[in-house]
Amino acid sequence: MKVAIRHIHNNLVWATSGTVWAVWRIEPIGSRYASALERQEVLSRVTALIRSLSGTARLYSLCARVEPWEIAARMTAGVDLDAHPEAEEIAKVSKAMLTGEEMHRRTLWLAVPLQAPGRAAQWAQARGAMWTVFEEQAGLPAAPVPENEVTLYRGVARQLEAGFGGGLQIRPARPAEIVWMHQHAVHRGQAEPLLADAEVSRQRGGKLVGAQLRSPSYASLGQVRVLEGGDTAAQAEDREQGEGLWAGVRRWLASRFDGSALSRLWLEVETEDGTGYQSHMALEEIPEAVIESSADILAQLERLEYPVDATIDLTIVDSAKARRQIAKKKKELVDQADQWAAHPTGAPDTIYGAAETLGEQEARLGRTSVEREVQSRTVLTVWGPTAQECDERARNFKARLTGADYGVIRPRGGQERLFALGLPGAAPAWRARECTQYQLSEDFALSGPLTSGEIGDDTGSMIAQSLDVGTTRPVLLDLAGAPLRDAAASLAVIGDLGSGKSVLLKRLTADVVDRGHRAIVIDRTPQREWSDFARCAAPGRSQVIDAARAEVSIDPLRVLPPAQGEAAALSYLNLQLCLEPMSLQGAAVSRAVKAAAAAPRPHMGLVLAELEAISQESGPRGDAAAEVLDLLHTVSDRPLAAMLFDPVLPALDLDNLAGDLVVFTTAGLTLPPREALARPEVLRTQPLEALIGRAVLYVIAAISRHVAFSDRTRFCPVVMDECYWLTSSTEGHALVKELAHDGRKHWAGMYLGGHDALDLGDETIQGLITYRLLARTGDEAMARRGLAFLNLPADDESLVQLVTGLSPTGNKRRVGEMLLHDGSGRIGQIQVIVPRIARYAGIFTTPGKDTSPAGRGKVLETAGAR
Repeated sequence: MKVAIRHIHNNLVWATSGTVWAVWRIEPIGSRYASALERQEVLSRVTALIRSLSGTARLYSLCARVEPWEIAARMTAGVDLDAHPEAEEIAKVSKAMLTGEEMHRRTLWLAVPLQAPGRAAQWAQARGAMWTVFEEQAGLPAAPVPENEVTLYRGVARQLEAGFGGGLQIRPARPAEIVWMHQHAVHRGQAEPLLADAEVSRQRGGKLVGAQLRSPSYASLGQVRVLEGGDTAAQAEDREQGEGLWAGVRRWLASRFDGSALSRLWLEVETEDGTGYQSHMALEEIPEAVIESSADILAQLERLEYPVDATIDLTIVDSAKARRQIAKKKKELVDQADQWAAHPTGAPDTIYGAAETLGEQEARLGRTSVEREVQSRTVLTVWGPTAQECDERARNFKARLTGADYGVIRPRGGQERLFALGLPGAAPAWRARECTQYQLSEDFALSGPLTSGEIGDDTGSMIAQSLDVGTTRPVLLDLAGAPLRDAAASLAVIGDLGSGKSVLLKRLTADVVDRGHRAIVIDRTPQREWSDFARCAAPGRSQVIDAARAEVSIDPLRVLPPAQGEAAALSYLNLQLCLEPMSLQGAAVSRAVKAAAAAPRPHMGLVLAELEAISQESGPRGDAAAEVLDLLHTVSDRPLAAMLFDPVLPALDLDNLAGDLVVFTTAGLTLPPREALARPEVLRTQPLEALIGRAVLYVIAAISRHVAFSDRTRFCPVVMDECYWLTSSTEGHALVKELAHDGRKHWAGMYLGGHDALDLGDETIQGLITYRLLARTGDEAMARRGLAFLNLPADDESLVQLVTGLSPTGNKRRVGEMLLHDGSGRIGQIQVIVPRIARYAGIFTTPGKDTSPAGRGKVLETAGAR
């Protein structure tokens, strides 16, 4: 096979046809679930890029194969595996579970042929093209490129790149990546080279030596045998069955006469690594009108159960020239109408429809001079390891496109020409030019050429698989790396009971600890589920502090620094006694706390002594202090308050915690009902145990905040499941807001869980949460608030139906389904997954669920719990 590449320097390709191409890589934008405003923004940016081009260009949408070890490497990136073998264990289990799965990631590439500036340079380019053709025919080696020519085209490429519109993330392709594009095209259906290796490689590019560009040999890229309609596997099977040579020849000749050869619409490509089969289709017809929400036919390629490549050859025509061409076509239509006028049935309706379409295009072209006409020739490619599988995929793909009113053709005898179009530096194929589609730039952008199904982070924990992609695509989240990317490490998940919220939070928390960081969890479940999970998931690395058993003191005046301890103690007492800070009682408490904090050995017992001293004063202040003192004695005598008022208990040493996964369990502490939290007059009538529980939980949260903020050498999230107990109070709400505002600066974060978006706090807190997840929500009003939390339109009935239908109860295959808003603002549907390892045996909380490890699973255990 002939190789189209002659030289490569940086992102420049000197082709054997004499053309010089510049290649860029484009980061995909947009997502399947996006608001109308976001869709319009994506449409505007893609349209701006298309309008900034002129002449010809080529867009490659390629599915790069992903191997399980790649995912494992991304999971352990930046982790000291010698110090943290648990992270390596999770990566190995995940790698084993992904083995055998078909995985890919979509990559986008833009190639533009460069035009030399000036007539002299253009003549030199033409002479060089002719000489290149002669060299190829004569079998001569590729002539080196002079340095001045390299400098010239580098300047042209930089000038062209500077003029790209749309503000997209575009960078020059590396030489190894350009070579990978060629290797990918010939290795479809085989074990292809990985793009991950090419992304970090510095090889395969030419160098300037002695004022000339000299490149390594690309002859190995041409060691490929291409046969249209071939089937080596079938021929080998015939030989194994004993069919002789002449019998095979007779069968081959018979197939040419009976027409069976015409149905072999694929390409057999054989390399030294094996044999693969490809089927290429050209898009020959698109619907005249389509709903905007379903017009992204190229973006919908991600939803197929098999990878599909797309190569789009573009010709960009300016507004004036396009209007002249339309005028010519309209004149031809008038002539046709005149000819049909003499026919008894008159002119067919198609003539009037074509005239209407041309009139609309002419009107849109006349509105602005920056509008462009896009003449596109699209080649779509599927493949497989066998001819049968390749053909089945091609037939299935063609049927789906036909059902959507898109016409495609699998050209007989033209498979190799369409294949050549996908090679970098290749000249246009004549078969593709016959299938040209004419659209305006905005209409072409509606097809979604730059949208993919990517979601999540590049590295981190594998917590889910994407449900927006037909093949297997793991979803990684790296909240510890978010502050390093100038983003907040805050996450919130909301949904019904049993939708998988707690399982997700446990997965994220355990992974953070396994990767060498710390996590603080506030567990208020009666079953102490987080405590049991911590002991199981992080044996020897966890510490459980039980508030009900009062084994250590969490007196804020004893365990926190002076200023923070004084503030936390004052907030606790106001919360515990339902006091207003500006009242006489609040003033008395403030004075007592300040005096107690100034003592050589401060503790909460001194607050009682100070209040007793103030109560001896005459007047309203003394009466207020006496009233508060009586209330506080009532609280301090209760066993539930011993962790705060018992001076004999050893103080919790926050600087030397015994574990990386610290769980404050509050089983036994009750809370007021949610309805009472918003009404102070009702709150005062609640049982004392409920008021104590609410206030003690605030102190625990304040201590957790201090631990998370104090050590900036490693990441530490504060995990608060069923977080309404904290956000419902003024003091607790302020604490959560502080975590949201300042966590990034201290390399800390927060994980929140709730049933409703209102549980998370006010609009400011919700707006500062970076990672957002919405699980099954049966109530329609709550579902709409959840959609608004994800920045999705709450009035979209289809989205409401989607949310209420996530993880249907009783369907084990669909448990753990959620909508994810990742750190980049992309939104997608995922399914939470749990590796089957013994340490995760206690992650599920659904009654009766089998939590025993079942060994190494095929794919993954899905999540479904509280």
